[in-house]
Amino acid sequence: MHATTSPDTSRRLSEEHAAIVAETLPVIGAHINQITPIFYRTMFANHPELEKDLFNRGNQKDGDQQKALAASIAVFATMLVDPNAPDPVDMLARIGHKHVSLGVTREQYQIVHDNLFAAIVEVLGEAITPEVAAAWDEVYWIMADCLIDYEANLYDSAGVEHGDVFRTVTVTDKKSLPGGAIEITITGKLATPLPGQYTSLGVTLPDGARQLRQYSIIAGDDSTWTVALDVVGEVSKHLDQAVAVGDTIQATLPAGDLTLTPGNRPVVLISSGIGATPMVGMLNHLAAEASIRPVTYWHVDDDASTHALAAHTQAAIADNPHITFTPIYRQAGQRLTLSGDCGCGGTDCGKNLRDADVYLCGGTGFLQNMREQIAALPADQQPATVSYELFSPNDWLIR
Repeated sequence: MHATTSPDTSRRLSEEHAAIVAETLPVIGAHINQITPIFYRTMFANHPELEKDLFNRGNQKDGDQQKALAASIAVFATMLVDPNAPDPVDMLARIGHKHVSLGVTREQYQIVHDNLFAAIVEVLGEAITPEVAAAWDEVYWIMADCLIDYEANLYDSAGVEHGDVFRTVTVTDKKSLPGGAIEITITGKLATPLPGQYTSLGVTLPDGARQLRQYSIIAGDDSTWTVALDVVGEVSKHLDQAVAVGDTIQATLPAGDLTLTPGNRPVVLISSGIGATPMVGMLNHLAAEASIRPVTYWHVDDDASTHALAAHTQAAIADNPHITFTPIYRQAGQRLTLSGDCGCGGTDCGKNLRDADVYLCGGTGFLQNMREQIAALPADQQPATVSYELFSPNDWLIR
């Protein structure tokens, strides 16, 4: 699933509601991290099937999902009342892709609305007058309608009914990778992914819950996909310990906006840990096309023994003189610095970003550091585009 247009963020609040939201945003913003846990608790009490079969329980337990929701609401509301605030179009695109990868439909936005506003009233009480409620109701539906329309485009791009993204697939291969990661190959009636996209794999856990987690597709066509994953969390551990070759699981049609942009610009791939997975998907695509685009790939890991996709990377770049790959191992004292001596044996690495399409994937701290380093590069070393993926709710990225 992929849209050729971005989410439409042009709609604005009525003048009356804009004034109310601007006045009350500091209060609601200050309490949003109290509101969101109550919202999820209330919604799951009213709709236990959502906690059991849709939302990732690990993200709920560690609070990541609550923080992501709080940040997205605050960012979107700020954009509506502050003409100098950045347009959260990239945030909305990421959310939209996550939603379609879980089969979210228009009807579920009403459920979220009702339980979210109940939580707001519970926390703020009499401060939520009918006028304040109406203003924030408009904020919610502007954001919701923007996402609903974008997600409809994504579903339509795949030619499927909205929400109809789950497919039953058979595990046809399973291998161990360095560092304790695993590789799983699945086969079924799928769709050819764009390079860099992911799928949600669904498994039924011993307590009967259908839990989902998203994994990048490192190689695939319309019938066979290979994913690689760290064995962390309920779904990954179940895939490792309880799913064998020949078993059936669920997979959703491919989604994700971290995709290789066609064209002739140089490509720079930067990843850490299991964040290498979408990069390997892109490298495999470039290899299949016999691309002559100049590609620079830096991957950061603890050491060679934990570099899960080292062999996959080497296979993808073999015999392609246009790709430069440099592994950077922390335990060897190496660091990736995007200007001057990067610690990986090269110099002036930042110049390799000039006018390039840059793709980032890794943990939160790693991505924060890379984004800060890119922002600090001189104007004549800035990339043309920067795209990124994070394997958890990404509240910090949307601020």
